[in-house]
Amino acid sequence: MSPDLPAPLRAALDRALEGVPRKGLAERAARTSEAYRAGKPSSGVIREADDALAYALTRLPATYAACATVLAEAARMAPGFAPKTLLDAGAGTGAASWAAVQVWPRLASLTWLDASAPFLALAAQLAAEGPAALRGALAQRGDLTSAGPWPRADLVVASYALAEIAPDRQISTISELWNAAESALALIEPGTPAGYGRILAARTALIAQGSTILAPCPHHDACPLVGEDWCHFSVRLPRSRDHRLAKGAEVPFEDERFSYLIAARPGVGAEPWRPRVLAPPRTAKPGIALKLCGLDGRVEQRVVGKRDKAGYAVARRLGWGDVV
Repeated sequence: MSPDLPAPLRAALDRALEGVPRKGLAERAARTSEAYRAGKPSSGVIREADDALAYALTRLPATYAACATVLAEAARMAPGFAPKTLLDAGAGTGAASWAAVQVWPRLASLTWLDASAPFLALAAQLAAEGPAALRGALAQRGDLTSAGPWPRADLVVASYALAEIAPDRQISTISELWNAAESALALIEPGTPAGYGRILAARTALIAQGSTILAPCPHHDACPLVGEDWCHFSVRLPRSRDHRLAKGAEVPFEDERFSYLIAARPGVGAEPWRPRVLAPPRTAKPGIALKLCGLDGRVEQRVVGKRDKAGYAVARRLGWGDVV
């Protein structure tokens, strides 16, 4: 699935930017990034429409790309899963909803839950010329830590949302998200050690509540990376001219690193677990080296030699995050 913004979303964002001074947006974006890095929630960062627009200019492409990658993997792991309803929890600009509609075009009903009025207003503005499900999305203002019980949906997505919740409230929030999920829950966080830590805590809680982990883990054992590394993945996306200017960047692309978890209820048809590639494959003279998370809950370093022509042909097509 392409990490590029869908054409209607790109056009809507361009229209929203018309006549808005880019220098002012760049300054707002810089302040917003600094505030988020300091741990401030959206309520203290996104205070007016231009704050939300500055965030969309700098972060919407990356959050969309990560959501599209994760939800495409959910569809691949559960090919029989066809959600009709979606709860986008901590919806922000609606990036996860746009990604979900691209993966499952027959989604019929969307609910956006967010505490930020400017975000919800911008999400509606961007969706105005999108698919019917997006145009008709129900916007519900509420804090993830206090808004439950939330509308139930076949699929619940919380992308880049847990970081804004106090650590002592995260597990109860995840339980509410799981209670709202009729079939599956997808969590997406920044691909940092802290983001991985939040995903790991959610994984433990969800397994205890009887969920099946569809991805990225190929097992329900303890994560073998604890204390040595962190589980994260990456997607490369293009930068528009405005995007580059707002971020003060010259490179025409960026790599968004993310951690994620897809949990499902029993009965959601899933593909068999397979080892997953945990790092970019390394090509050397003997062959291709793969770091794999195995079915036995261990990390395996596997080298596929050039002499193994069939295996080498497969390994050459593998990327970071793929299954073997």
